Amino acid sequence: MRILVLSAFLLLAQLAAPLAAHAGDVAELEILGFSQDGSVFAFEEYGVQDGSGFPYANRYYINTADDSFLQGTPIKVRLDDENATLEAVRLQARQKGEAIVKQVELTANRGITAGFNPVTELSADPFRMVVNPRPIFFPVDDPLEFRLDEIGMNNTEGCESQGEINGFRLLRIEAKAGGKTELLHEDKSIPKSRGCPNGYRIGAVQTFSPQGLSAYAVLIAVRQYGFEGPDYRWIAVTGRL
Repeated sequence: MRILVLSAFLLLAQLAAPLAAHAGDVAELEILGFSQDGSVFAFEEYGVQDGSGFPYANRYYINTADDSFLQGTPIKVRLDDENATLEAVRLQARQKGEAIVKQVELTANRGITAGFNPVTELSADPFRMVVNPRPIFFPVDDPLEFRLDEIGMNNTEGCESQGEINGFRLLRIEAKAGGKTELLHEDKSIPKSRGCPNGYRIGAVQTFSPQGLSAYAVLIAVRQYGFEGPDYRWIAVTGRL
């Protein structure tokens, strides 16, 4: 009996080994919220780097009027110690962020996660998301629809050995009759901060409506080649309504 149990254990270990070897690094997404007036949207991504084992935490603070980073951001912290904890690195990033927008203000104005598709979701359309922007039924708002297209950019400098390289285009489409299609973002080149992205998917839509709808953020997962498998990081496209 012990031989059978040992054989079964070894078989399971062999089956699990390829999974561990190709786990990659999928950053956790934490939507922090908006400033009280909706002029700033903030989110955090955090995780443990594949290969090094070092924990990291990045915080992004974005001006929703023109979709630009606030001065002094993004905030990126990595602890080059395999024994360091996620709690420790996230605390450091949070403390640095207090000088930008207080955590208590973001928490009080988190907004509404109107749509969410994690990178593990296989049945959802990664390039289209349509949401009722507020949990009011029957809806009093027009739906918000976002569509994403990948743009081939294989000539990106420094990414020649990274396989297919893509930028992206993001559209907002008004559902009402005669509604317009608005271009929210279109890459002309890939910023150095994004590395060598292979693909994208719409991961979440966050809305802000203290009195009425006033701002939104589209969270986009960015796929890259990693040390042990595909890595995912997050970016956001924001706007006012």
